[in-house]
Amino acid sequence: MNKKGFTLIELLIVVAVIGILASVVLVGLGPIQKQGRDARRISDLRQIQNGLELYYNKNGAYPQQSWGAFQASTLTGANIGVSNVPSDPTAGRSYYYESANGTTYCLGAQLEDLNNPNWRRSVNCNSSCFNGSGSGNPTTGQYYCVSL
Repeated sequence: MNKKGFTLIELLIVVAVIGILASVVLVGLGPIQKQGRDARRISDLRQIQNGLELYYNKNGAYPQQSWGAFQASTLTGANIGVSNVPSDPTAGRSYYYESANGTTYCLGAQLEDLNNPNWRRSVNCNSSCFNGSGSGNPTTGQYYCVSL
């Protein structure tokens, strides 16, 4: 008798092998996904900086706020031509902003990849631009910051 097709055992073995290979690939992509989200955060901070400069050109000062989550309505509601402000790619995270005097500011994002080389080029949020007045104070080595 000539039977064509696979037995149930053969199919289960193939499905198990494919499952193992898929899990290995997904585990290997974890760090790459973190780096991708961090790259987006850094790009978003540059876009927010551009919006802050537009705000400054129109109002003569940066929006004053103690260190805390950046309010997108600050730029979209200022009638400066900014219709959309980027938000952090991970739910539950925010970009952070501080401007105590309206002439300088610090803008930061918490990166996921602890070995990200961009931290070496980042402004130190604690000493260079953050004055410690807000809640949720950043700590060195957790935030990528840009300032003016």
